[in-house]
Amino acid sequence: MKVLYFAWLRTKIGCAEEEIDLPKDVNTVAGVLDHLRSRGDAYAEALSADKVIRVAVNQDYAQEVDIVRNEDEFAIFPPVTGG
Repeated sequence: MKVLYFAWLRTKIGCAEEEIDLPKDVNTVAGVLDHLRSRGDAYAEALSADKVIRVAVNQDYAQEVDIVRNEDEFAIFPPVTGG
């Protein structure tokens, strides 16, 4: 799975994107987020604000219960403000 990190998530995690292999028991958006949090302190801290961050799967907004596959693009981003 290609995982993309945007805005301050990229800074906290330390990369803009990476390829990961999902464990066989991970097949939802919530499962991917939990899996990423288990990868270390930087991930856990960056993804701790799960009420704030948003996820898109294959460029469509996704909910925690949505199904994901290893072939998907998984983008994580915080709300963005601007004018």
